[in-house]
Amino acid sequence: MRKLATLILLSALAGCAVYYGARLDERFGTADPARYDRPAPAAASAADYTQVKAILDNRCVVCHGCNDAACQLNLASYAGVTRGANPEQVYGTRLLAANPTRLFFDAQSTAAWRAKGFHPVLNERAATPEAEREASVLYRVLRQKQKFPGPASGVLPKDRFDLSLDRAQQCPAIEAMDDYERKHPDWGMPYGLPALSAAEHGTLARWLEAGAPPPPAAPLPAAYAQRVERWEAFLNGDSLKSRLASRYIYEHWFIGHLYFDDLPGDEYFELVRSKTPPGQPIEVIATRRPYDDPGVERPYYRLRRIAETLIAKTHMPYALNDARMARLKQWFLDAHYEVSALPSYAAAVASNPFIAFQQLPLEARYRLMLEESQFTMMGFIKGPVCRGQVAVDVINDHFWVMFEKPDPGRAELTAAFLARELVNLRMPAAEENTGSLVKWRRYAAHEAAYLKAKSEFLQQILGPAPDLELLWDGDGRNPNAALTVMRHFDSATVVQGLIGERPQTVLLMGYPLLERIHYLLVAGFDVYGNVGHQLTTRLYMDFLRMEGELNFFAFLPRASRQAVRERWYRGADKHSIELMQSTQAYLPHETGIRYATTDPLAELYALMKKRAAAVASPRYTLTASGLAAAPLRELNRLAALRGRALSHLPEAAILTVRDGGRDHHFSMIANRAHSNVAELFDEKTRRLPDEDSLLVANGFISAYPNAFFVIESSQLPAFIGAVAGLKSESDYAALAAAYGVRRTDTRFWPHSDALHAAWRQAAPREAALFDYNRFENR
Repeated sequence: MRKLATLILLSALAGCAVYYGARLDERFGTADPARYDRPAPAAASAADYTQVKAILDNRCVVCHGCNDAACQLNLASYAGVTRGANPEQVYGTRLLAANPTRLFFDAQSTAAWRAKGFHPVLNERAATPEAEREASVLYRVLRQKQKFPGPASGVLPKDRFDLSLDRAQQCPAIEAMDDYERKHPDWGMPYGLPALSAAEHGTLARWLEAGAPPPPAAPLPAAYAQRVERWEAFLNGDSLKSRLASRYIYEHWFIGHLYFDDLPGDEYFELVRSKTPPGQPIEVIATRRPYDDPGVERPYYRLRRIAETLIAKTHMPYALNDARMARLKQWFLDAHYEVSALPSYAAAVASNPFIAFQQLPLEARYRLMLEESQFTMMGFIKGPVCRGQVAVDVINDHFWVMFEKPDPGRAELTAAFLARELVNLRMPAAEENTGSLVKWRRYAAHEAAYLKAKSEFLQQILGPAPDLELLWDGDGRNPNAALTVMRHFDSATVVQGLIGERPQTVLLMGYPLLERIHYLLVAGFDVYGNVGHQLTTRLYMDFLRMEGELNFFAFLPRASRQAVRERWYRGADKHSIELMQSTQAYLPHETGIRYATTDPLAELYALMKKRAAAVASPRYTLTASGLAAAPLRELNRLAALRGRALSHLPEAAILTVRDGGRDHHFSMIANRAHSNVAELFDEKTRRLPDEDSLLVANGFISAYPNAFFVIESSQLPAFIGAVAGLKSESDYAALAAAYGVRRTDTRFWPHSDALHAAWRQAAPREAALFDYNRFENR
């Protein structure tokens, strides 16, 4: 009976859609899917798009800019607006891999997107003002919000607004808009946020009534075109050495936003593979992974201008300049080595960088990743993975990362060692989009064998007493020498420097570990893959995280290592951590560091901070904010809070302190403590709220703020007292009412604009739009 009822309902809905579609056809003519593939009339093209783009960016893209935007409606570019919406979710549990729907890659026309299941949100019928309004989903949801703006304060009614990430999506095509408006009058756009101002709404309405004309084509400035030409020439040399090096560079840069740091303006580019050589229009090769077979005899590496508004979750700036080109040339082209043949694109070869790039100098590969380690680590947690609790619950909420110092003398020995270990270094992506527990256990056995061999190898080359001289110090100039990673439930952030006094864990990485994580989580990870691929990837990351921790343990006194390991993995299932049953079996030599206290772990943290201090940027320190001494003391008191009260705070908030007529902005990161992160499910049962900590940093950190707080500096003592006294959800509601800018607040959009402006002023290359999909309703 249930199946019958479902069939009847679906039939009824389909019938309604056909009926309303026929009515629209009768009033406005049949839809033309290719309408926006043709050039707009000259009069329409002359319309001013600057104001339209500013409104779309700051009011719409902040919820519709990443892969987890509702209905795959990406409004960060004109191409995304004309592409429209699709009810299929990018993130989900599926037995079979989905077909990718990457904007600018997987289809090149509106008509092609219609064939992939996207329906229009603009009018594709007759070009009359009435049709542009009534046959446009975008116009109607904006108008709906103007009619029913919703509450102007307090918490949105939870029986009327579902703001959870996994909520059932409503993706009405124009044929279903009458029904949508009748059933959900409060669900106009922006959903669950204040309506646009009358002026903003009027600007968008006039643009839509004019047929949503595209932005005028802006030619690339001559200075940029010359620089693109120079870099494309460098990346497309004809020698085998050049072609292999460029393939390696591409597989590490494809996720970045490349820019020329000596040119004015804010143009960014992405490195793509093309069927066409430099000088010809780009014909992008849209493979699922960057190392998949391009299907042509020779792919060319091209810089394609980025046409999207930058959003913080995917923005990964990477500077191109003469110095970088000189270093690449020195590492990859001038070095003395031979490339006898290019590697194949077979999955077993291409997915394993230790096979595919075995002919390239190991030191060159390491330097490429190391000297921009923040960018490298960003790739693990940014890019297309806009949502990923299953992926990021493999890491702690607050940990440090440091790196092995490059050593030309050890590089050749390490390369030879890796060549002997190729069987044990196979990556899950070699299985394409499959995975199983049996395969995971096979990888576990390979990892155990690799660690045993690695331990024996390191004992031979590192000497009897490893000390902090093994750590990279950034060559005395590079702030990428040390990093801090902060996890915010299902997203994460990486910043330069060692932030906070006592991290939950520390990872020490060298070239092999960095490379393996890149090919696991970046080059080899498929957002559209099936559940087997995603789970195998997550479980394999357990091995790599534990390997990084084992490297760090080598600096502790041998007698204290096991106690630290036991604390980091309290309550973990023994099978989940079988690789770490004995820390003393891995690098068994005693440390070369002389400790002076009975708390060597805390002492080691301090020593690491001291070593990284020479190249550390002060930008996240509270003193960098310019606040006066009295409020600074209060903020330090806030940052010192620990314990269960913090579990009621949002994981990532932005605190604005007003002092002397000036706003100072801080990131408040509530770090959730866990007994361990070695298990896949039941995260709540592993929570240790009594060990929660709070990190307060100058400036902006998280791409997904959960809350805004605005206080006068004189209110800091009361605010800190309220935070320290949190015991319940009602206590937090009182805190938010007193100091918060909720999503219903009339100040929300002006405050959002002020935050974006402050970020652009403080860090113009890093700044991008926040994503409000995780903004709380409490």
